[in-house]
Order: sequence, then structure tokens, then C-alpha cells
Amino acid sequence: MNKKAPVVSRKVLFPFILVTSLFALWGFANAVTEPMVQAFKKVLELTNSEAAWVQMAFYGGYFSMALPAAMFVRKYSYKTGVLIGLALYAIGALLFYPAAITQQFWFFCLGLYILTFGLAFLETTANPYILSMGSPETATQRLNLAQAFNPLGLIAGLLVAQHFVFKKLQSDTIANFSDLDEAKKVLIRTSDLLVIRDPYVILGLVVIAVFVLILVCKMPQSNNEEALHSIKDAFADLFQNKKYVLGVLAQVFYVGAQIMCWTYIYQYAEAIGISSVVAANYQFIAFILFLAGRAIGTYMLRFINAGRLLMYFSLFGVLLTLGTIFIFSELGLYFLVGLSFFMSIMFPTIYGISLDGLNEEESKIGAAGLVMAIVGGALMPKFQGMLIDFGGVAVDDIKILGVPEINFSFVLPLLCFVYIAYFGKKVAFNKFN
Repeated sequence: MNKKAPVVSRKVLFPFILVTSLFALWGFANAVTEPMVQAFKKVLELTNSEAAWVQMAFYGGYFSMALPAAMFVRKYSYKTGVLIGLALYAIGALLFYPAAITQQFWFFCLGLYILTFGLAFLETTANPYILSMGSPETATQRLNLAQAFNPLGLIAGLLVAQHFVFKKLQSDTIANFSDLDEAKKVLIRTSDLLVIRDPYVILGLVVIAVFVLILVCKMPQSNNEEALHSIKDAFADLFQNKKYVLGVLAQVFYVGAQIMCWTYIYQYAEAIGISSVVAANYQFIAFILFLAGRAIGTYMLRFINAGRLLMYFSLFGVLLTLGTIFIFSELGLYFLVGLSFFMSIMFPTIYGISLDGLNEEESKIGAAGLVMAIVGGALMPKFQGMLIDFGGVAVDDIKILGVPEINFSFVLPLLCFVYIAYFGKKVAFNKFN
């Protein structure tokens, strides 16, 4: 009887731990950045649409670098790709130090933009690297084990934002901050920007430490060098694949919906008189529901077609979003938080469906396209911020269809879930021919 191959052999255990830490690192960056939209809005007295440049810079970096990262990793080693990703990550995080000194919002956005260049490299590299660290028989188990650390990073990032940022922001506790004289505002703004700066600078130093560990550690080698001549042909084939094209669009809408629902929890809470510190508790619950939904949804995929389950979860998303829009109370906030449960399976399910049936070469290029689809997280929150600012800089200046503008702005996630349900239906009933 043949002995079953281990999920992670002792020979590569330390390199596996190092690469697995990357999953937590990019989860941390995602979670700590979302509340910064509200923080910058308060500290720098920005409109909602101006503050949304945080998300535009963060998720725009993914779009800009995903394809170059994929092409680089195809030609060079996984280790080199990881090191470049960590270097860019650290540089972007450390740029928050001079940004806080200059007090220029665009400088902070530049730091986030470069930081996510690094995240694009890491996400493009770490997944296939983990798969290569052992037997193909246990590759899926190995990747699932590594991905389990991503939500831990999400939760850690949110806790840091809640306890080390929002609780220390003076501008968030002063009701009439904008009415203070300029000298007092400058003092408070200087203090608050240092509070925002510190988590990123510390994060940058941690990333540098991981960079050094991976640099000096002997990492597993992989045969990852391939000719680049087939990229054009792979793109041509992908654009003719209707399921892939519609899947990339579904991923754009999903990431946009997720970031809108997580980012604007704070503005939604503000409209019903809940502080940002307390609102962070609601986002924490949303992350817990997200974890629970992913576990339950993954189990359900054993019995339910992926397209059908995607459709069901999207339809529940539609219902909860309608509650978020038309219930102007704490109950509406509960609906908004509950959306995270049903969003949980969408990214990996859309990812898997879109790449299903592609050959190895098409899958590698196709994966880059799906990472580029994260640009939805840059565009959609910006559009929602513009909707919220329609009547003024506050979140409830006017009413649209009988509800405050912050409520009405969730019509954008609503439309996203409608499309994802449509995509899930086409997959479930194989309507691509």
C-alpha cells in the first residue's frame, strides 16, 4: 500500500509558513484600509466622493499591476516574484511617514497605490507557489490551509483600525470639528494623521522583516520558466470564451459590491447616529459572518452546483440590500451586516467557474484577468460616494425615494447582485452556447 503524501512535508515546512504569512499580510492591508475612507473624511474634511479616492488608489493598484505581475512570474521564479511584491508593499506602507508630514491626501493615496502593486505581485505568485510545494495530490488541501490565514489578517486589520486608529482620532470625537478655528484644526489634524500613519509604518517594518527571512531562506525551486510567445493567442481565445468574459464582469461587480458594503458601513451608521468606533464592531460581525458563510458555502458546494449556489446567495444578497435601502434604522444596518454571509463564497466561486475548462496556459493568463477585475473595488465605491454627495457633504442631506441618500446609494450593490445572480443562472443551466 502506497503511503499517502503529506499536505506539507517537513522539508518545506518553514518556507510554507513564510509564504502562508503573505495571505494574512494582504488580508490585513485590505481590512485596515477600508475604515480609512471614513478616517480621512473626518481628518481632512473631505466629501464622501473625495474620500473614496482611498479605495480608488488601493484597488486601482491591483488593476494596474496584475497582468505585468503574471507575465513576470511566468518568466522568473516564484521567490523573485514574492520578493518584488514584498518590496513594493513595504515601500507603499512606509510612504505614509512622509505623507503624514506633508499632510497631503494625494501622498497617502500614492502610498496605497504602490502598496497594492505589491499585493498584486503577492496574490499572483503566492497561490501557485503554495500549490507547487509538494505533491499534486494534496495541492488543493495545501492551498485551502494557506488561505485560512487570510481572514485572520482581515480580523487583525479591523481590530487595529478600531482600537489604534478610530479610538485615538480627535476629529472623530468633536462634533463641530469643521467649525473650529484653523489653528486648532491644524493641531488636531497633525495629531490624527500621525495616528493614521503609525499602523502602516509598523506594517511596512514587519513586511521588511518577512522580506529578509524569505531572501535568506532556501526556498523550493519550481520549473516556472515558460515562453511568452503564446500570450497573444491565449488572450484571443479567452475573449471568445463567453463564460470567462461574463465571469470577469461578475468579478468586477462582486468586488465592487463587497468593498461598497464594507466601506460604507461607517457612513450608514453615521446617518443613524452611531459613531465610527461602534460601527467598527458591526464590521467585525460582518467579517465573522463572512468566515461562517465561506465555511458553510464551501460545504454546500459538495451537494449544490456552483452556479446554482452562486445564484441563490446572490438572490439573498438582493433581498438584504433592499432591506438596507428601504429600512432607515438599526435594523437596516443589520441587513447590511448580514450581506457579508452571502458575499462569502462569491469571489472563489466566480474565480473557479470562470477558469473551468481552460487549458493551463489560458488559466494562467485568465487568472491575471480575474485579479484585474478587483478594479471594481476602485470604481464602485467612488460612484457610491458621488451618489452620497448628491445633496451635500453629509450622508443624509436629501431623501431619494423616501430614504436618505446614504440608503439610496446601496442601489449600486443591488445592481451588482442582480448581475451576479444572472451569471449564476447562466452557469447553473449552461446557457453559454
